[in-house]
Amino acid sequence: MRVKRLFWGFMLLVGITNTEVLAYAQEGVSASVSLKTPGNDARHYSLSLLKQPDGLYICQLPEKLPLIISRQVFDMNGRQRITVVIKALDNVYFNYGEQLKTGYNHADCQFYMPGFWYRRNLRSPKEAPSFHSSDSWLVREDRLSTPLTAVYNTTNGKSASVIRMDAFNKEALTTHKEGEIILSGATSIGYTGFQNLNGMTVLSYGFPYKEAPKTYIRKLTLAPAVEAFQLLKKGESVQLTWELAHGESADFSEFVQHTWEYSYDTNRPKPVETLFSVDRMKEVMSNFFVESYVGETPTHYYSGVELETSTCANTDVAEVGFVGRTLLNAYNALEYGEQQNRADLINNAVNIFNTYLQNGFSAAGFFNEVVHYKRGNIESNHSIRRQSEGVYAVLHYLNYEKQHKRKHLEWEKRVKAMLDSFLRLQNVDGSFPRKFKDDFSIVDESGGSTPSATLPLVLGYKYFKDKRYLASAKRTVDYLEKELISKADYFSSTLDANCEDKEASLYAATAAYYLALATKGTERLHYTELAKKATYFALSWYYTWDVPFAEGQMLGDIGLKTRGWGNVSVENNHIDVFVFEFADVLRWLSKECNEPRFGEFAAVISTSMRQLLPYEGHMCGIAKVGYYPEVVQHTNWDYGRNGKGYYNNIFAPGWTVASLWELFTPGRAEKFILNR
Repeated sequence: MRVKRLFWGFMLLVGITNTEVLAYAQEGVSASVSLKTPGNDARHYSLSLLKQPDGLYICQLPEKLPLIISRQVFDMNGRQRITVVIKALDNVYFNYGEQLKTGYNHADCQFYMPGFWYRRNLRSPKEAPSFHSSDSWLVREDRLSTPLTAVYNTTNGKSASVIRMDAFNKEALTTHKEGEIILSGATSIGYTGFQNLNGMTVLSYGFPYKEAPKTYIRKLTLAPAVEAFQLLKKGESVQLTWELAHGESADFSEFVQHTWEYSYDTNRPKPVETLFSVDRMKEVMSNFFVESYVGETPTHYYSGVELETSTCANTDVAEVGFVGRTLLNAYNALEYGEQQNRADLINNAVNIFNTYLQNGFSAAGFFNEVVHYKRGNIESNHSIRRQSEGVYAVLHYLNYEKQHKRKHLEWEKRVKAMLDSFLRLQNVDGSFPRKFKDDFSIVDESGGSTPSATLPLVLGYKYFKDKRYLASAKRTVDYLEKELISKADYFSSTLDANCEDKEASLYAATAAYYLALATKGTERLHYTELAKKATYFALSWYYTWDVPFAEGQMLGDIGLKTRGWGNVSVENNHIDVFVFEFADVLRWLSKECNEPRFGEFAAVISTSMRQLLPYEGHMCGIAKVGYYPEVVQHTNWDYGRNGKGYYNNIFAPGWTVASLWELFTPGRAEKFILNR
């Protein structure tokens, strides 16, 4: 790659006591530095340059500050690579920042900070980062699946982005989370974001981190802004690197695609080296099927919801889908038990299916989704997501049993009746309500969870040979195409938030994948293209880099690499192992669309998600072997307990085990739908 030096940015040669303002602007970029003396408010300085004949920029000041700052810009095939070196002439606490003027009207723009911000985050409430609260946001880089901010101009399709290029290998602890804070040591984490400056959009970035106008500390809790200051001792220096890029796209979806490809190509995440084979993962996780089994209740179940990480003691909550995934775990345990000749797993799984058939349904024939046995409470509202996940699991169970010459006519009647109820629930536009009651009255009409219904409808079509279910599935994807995929608006699939989330795009991609498998010709090509389009949004939630942790933060001490892990949603700003069949979608699309990045990243996901397997001598902060952790807190956010580098004290291993089990059991949909 030919690298052309554009200019030396600037140099400050200034003394310790100066409080004058410095100002600088160059090529649409402005810069500033803030200096703090402990116990005093920080002083903020804009920076200006005087160009020298040799291309060096020197700042002329009447007094001096204790810094030398040099700035150099290179042309990297049309992109600008910025390198800033900050050297201390005396001990100094600093925060450095730049702003790129895009020339775009702010009112015309949509924004993208991967894994955290999509368009204007208007699906999110005002208590979370969104345009409801402010039209300008700066965030710390470790909130983002790639340390990048990009802006898309809807009037002309042009875009601009800034990405951090440095090695991320240090983090420091702090005693405060808001206001001006001094770091306990060196960090690698800076900040990035966008701001409205007199009606025009600027991209802002700098080091170390700061967040404004608010910082997001826990679910639906915005706190005052924060600005971090790092100590540079006399004679020490720090080098910072960013890359500025511009592009053009037909729409926001293509913009996200191009930006994800750029992010992936820039970071080039590699599979994580791990000692855990797929067989070892299943062997250890199978202990969850043993120790979580509850067999004294009307429906037997795996206790996988509302557990304490410190004990993993069973609770009274039986949940069919979502974070419980009892029926899918039962199918996994049955299949694995027969493969390994383990009667304990087989017997427990069979008991779960039998007791759910007898006692697991409402008067209208829907699953009792969530039952609190000790509290005597059955959740009265149904969700299309949990109902769908339950039917999906039972259809896999029935198909497996049929292959082994075992029939379950009562289960077949139950499932067919539920699928028929799905047809009754479906709206004219093809969507499904998010939540409803036993009498079919609507509680939440939002269509964000619609793609979860596509999967059992396609499987039901294949199992029962009933074309009505395929027609219904096609209508769901018609809705997805019109309201989610074409609008790049993926929302409210997860049941514990109302916002932009990973699972909506992941489920949409998987739904289109199922229909591509079930159809031929131009229909198949169309569904393949829809799956690909949604996949880029799902991928954008997954980390392409490794977030640094401080010494003393458990996840860092364990050596966790975050690449391949997915952020959850705007509201729930943590990473987890939600993948299920998504790796299958990636591998299939990689071949169908000749896109090697998809297959490569599936390998990153598969290896990285093995890291926190709890077994004797490697318990990873979890009390029981095989109970894979859920709420992995990788940034300054939590549910109210422990914070970055730890888990929340309450977790739901029911779904984490189910997700990883499907990740490590590739090809289920293809085998079912294509009769392989």
